[in-house]
Amino acid sequence: MEISFSKYQGTGNDFILIDNRAETFLKKPDVIAKLCDRKFGIGADGLILIENHSDLDYQMIYFNADGTQSLCGNGSRCGFAFAKSLGLVKDIARFETTDGIHDIKEENGTILFGFSPIADKVRDEGNDKYLDTGSPHHVRFVNNVDGIDVLTEGRRIRNLSVYSGQNGTNVNFAQLLPDGIKMRTYERGVEDETLSCGTGATAVALIASQQGLKSPVKLETEGGTLTVSFEHNDGFFENIWLAGPAEKVFDGTVNI
Repeated sequence: MEISFSKYQGTGNDFILIDNRAETFLKKPDVIAKLCDRKFGIGADGLILIENHSDLDYQMIYFNADGTQSLCGNGSRCGFAFAKSLGLVKDIARFETTDGIHDIKEENGTILFGFSPIADKVRDEGNDKYLDTGSPHHVRFVNNVDGIDVLTEGRRIRNLSVYSGQNGTNVNFAQLLPDGIKMRTYERGVEDETLSCGTGATAVALIASQQGLKSPVKLETEGGTLTVSFEHNDGFFENIWLAGPAEKVFDGTVNI
């Protein structure tokens, strides 16, 4: 079967986007993994299906490169850009994805993804922290993020026994700068370093606020700049917005 797709990227986090409103795509992990394979497929960090929703603007179904599912912040921004290209939305929308319903909007060419409130329950082990922002994130603060072997150390932390009951964790290495944060991420489901991670950037920004950083927080990833704004009220982070670009790379067709 031949299907049409679009390739999008958000600060280097790249995704295969498919219009599945007719529900013809086979949601099989092996099919998804093959399409995301950079040697034998299209190549991507994840695959996104846009489908109809009975009450909202659309449904977004996200798969990691290995066919597993999670919340994806950068993917949600790319999904919105794709839905906009399909004529489903204009500059503001509400959609459902892995962890529930989210608001999203475009302002002056930047797409802002809205998170649900997140409890201020950071697990603190010195320079190592943990926070779930819809996807689980281990955060380690370091003095020189460029000197970290993200692949080796990220994989080790991702598979620690403390995370075995939740299929592991994503791992972020963050360096505090005078005007923001520089970070790198190892993503579970991709099992490699990615150029950017939206839910990871959000976890880093929220945790860093406990070290004095004020909203909005600018985060420099390997693929570009993201900004996270938020409020902190009564034990919760609220009004959380992940802002950054989402750009089409190309359109194509593939046989599956």
